[in-house]
Amino acid sequence: MTGSLKDKLAINGGTPVRTKPLPTVGGIAGRTFGDEELANLTEVIRSGKLFRFGGHFVQDFEAGLAELIGMKHAVAVTSGTAAVHTALAAIDFEPGDEVIVPPITDMGSIAPILALNGVPVFADVDERTLCMDPAAAAAQVTSRTRAIVAVHLAGNMCDVDALGEVARGCGAALVEDCAQAYLAEDNGRVAGSIGVINAFSLQQSKHISSGDGGAVVTNDPELASKAAMFMDKGWDRVIGGREYLVLGLNYRMNELSGAVATAQIPKVREVVGNRRRWAESLTSQIAGVPNVKPPYVRPGVKHSYWFYPLTWDVDATGVGIGDFCKALAAEGLPAGAGYIQHPIFDTPCMRGRKTYGSSSYPYGQAGRDIVYRNEDVPAACRAMERLAVVPINENFTQEDVDGMAEAIRKVALAFSG
Repeated sequence: MTGSLKDKLAINGGTPVRTKPLPTVGGIAGRTFGDEELANLTEVIRSGKLFRFGGHFVQDFEAGLAELIGMKHAVAVTSGTAAVHTALAAIDFEPGDEVIVPPITDMGSIAPILALNGVPVFADVDERTLCMDPAAAAAQVTSRTRAIVAVHLAGNMCDVDALGEVARGCGAALVEDCAQAYLAEDNGRVAGSIGVINAFSLQQSKHISSGDGGAVVTNDPELASKAAMFMDKGWDRVIGGREYLVLGLNYRMNELSGAVATAQIPKVREVVGNRRRWAESLTSQIAGVPNVKPPYVRPGVKHSYWFYPLTWDVDATGVGIGDFCKALAAEGLPAGAGYIQHPIFDTPCMRGRKTYGSSSYPYGQAGRDIVYRNEDVPAACRAMERLAVVPINENFTQEDVDGMAEAIRKVALAFSG
């Protein structure tokens, strides 16, 4: 290809492929909020009962989510982070226990471990799926391993069978972090139905939302009871009386959030179905475009596309992922470089061990001081250097997706010459 193609890029003064803004989760154009949510909110306000134990919407949401995932119990909480915290608290942590997690994730998967005085241990990812590599997880097992948190990144399922084998082999709990993976599937099993206790998020950007909020789901009545007490300051409301049986926090979802969440549950199948349709259309249209790869999905898996992970061949083109994404944005396709840009442990909080005052607790417990190094997670580092985060939304149109494909094609061809 000649330099003239680069000259035609919008970033170089050329005409952009598209100028119409895409629907985004940050506003009503990209969300499914409507009359159902308004009706439920009106009922709550008119009842005057905004506390979860005075109304019925939080309980309705819990029942609806449990049925959606195919689990017996759900416990609503205030965020996805609170959901991970509650799930891990329910499995009875000891100070210094270790939890195996992937290096490409949100801090919401990590902070709860430290808040329970546990230590995050990072296992590298499968570079194709961006999810935890079971072999890497197995290599991180020690006598202190208490749980493995399987983060289904962007809606792509981890290899839960292999991770489950690792967990069972060391007596640890498999916990699924499904914040980005509503109705993702692995051979017919829905995300959140495989681990012993699993976390969901209702934050603004998720497949369904109540602005913020979350929940844990489980088939184990004992874990459900522990989760319910942990989110309610250790209060067992079943037995009655104001007795606090265990240490817990106030993670109670209120009725306003429950009203919106309840209305969102019936919409999630259509949301995920539309995202799959638009993602599959985009994938088919960019097939054969040089130096770009669509998301890799393992056989038997159904991706639910919280975002569309596009891989750019930095080595073949000599063009960095940042420049590639800037060029896409100029063509009318907003894209982010790398999701979190570097492993989650390479942040000021974790790099400086800023936990409890100046103590660095719980690091260094039980005679094992853990050091985090980028060279220990090479696949994750390579993946983030090549990953373009492309939006996918349930309210896209075919015109939107066609324009997105043309933008990718135009930029890739210009940079591939």
